[in-house]
Amino acid sequence: MTTLLEEVKEARATLTARIKEHARALGFQKVGVVRAEALTDERARLEEWLRRGYQGEMSWMARDTERRTEPERFLAGARSVVVVALNYYTPHEHTGAAATGKISRYAWGDDYHDVLGEKLRALLEWIREQRPEAQGKVCVDAQPSMDKAWAARAGLGWLGKHSNLITREYGSWVFLGELLLDLELAYDDRPSEDHCGTCTLCIEACPTQAIVEPYVVDSRRCISYATIELRAPELPTEVGENLDGWLYGCDVCQDVCPWNRFEQACAEPRFEPREGNVDASLPAVLTLSPETFAARFRRSPVKRAKLAGLRRNADALLKLSHARKED
Repeated sequence: MTTLLEEVKEARATLTARIKEHARALGFQKVGVVRAEALTDERARLEEWLRRGYQGEMSWMARDTERRTEPERFLAGARSVVVVALNYYTPHEHTGAAATGKISRYAWGDDYHDVLGEKLRALLEWIREQRPEAQGKVCVDAQPSMDKAWAARAGLGWLGKHSNLITREYGSWVFLGELLLDLELAYDDRPSEDHCGTCTLCIEACPTQAIVEPYVVDSRRCISYATIELRAPELPTEVGENLDGWLYGCDVCQDVCPWNRFEQACAEPRFEPREGNVDASLPAVLTLSPETFAARFRRSPVKRAKLAGLRRNADALLKLSHARKED
């Protein structure tokens, strides 16, 4: 004869299994569920990273550390975190054509905030159909949530030495998101092991030595940070002289990662490259007006750099090219 506690546990396990099944039906490749508890160790590492100034001019990283690491401060009564991973790899490559700049793979198609957010909101709507009293919050990068920390806790993958999450099945070419719920669910309590071993390829390959120690990135030296987030009129010298052809973002540490040999083409058509978003014409970038910039990069991650930033990056790449020709 089953007890009431056993019935409750069985009901939670059934609902959790159905949530995972529906998440996969919506297109997510990996799903995990963990208890919505404070990220104590992760907060300590974040605060040390901030203390070193590695956030650069990303001042928002130093705000709301409590909300980032304590789910109940973001959703009152939070009990569970449903963590998802969405593969975004498409089998295209940079051409290296003259007078072009490389764009990071994640920004080739539509903005992942829109795609991932749409799917998570659909998941929350489905959960409310099953449990009308449920309250939830969708988190996709912009919300105060530590995406990689939750994904690691949920066993979706492990943090690589380049600080990106790595999955065994899809490498690091995944977008991450969370759904905070005030429901008690059945929890995954087996975080993935770190499978980086003695490999240091990402550290050695970084053009600006931004990976200052395993698992720690100094944003101030990172090409992605400089070409996307930095609002200065000029790029820092150590970055500007070592752009390695990157106009927006940088994938070097991921490109050299041995785990990315397991990459799989994604099934989401919105992540297919838009025209000119793999290798962008540098002269064309310099001629963009505010109106043409807004039209070309509407609902694209590239808009994050702003027109002034993209022009600055294109100008730096052209100057580098001209200097090398003169040498």
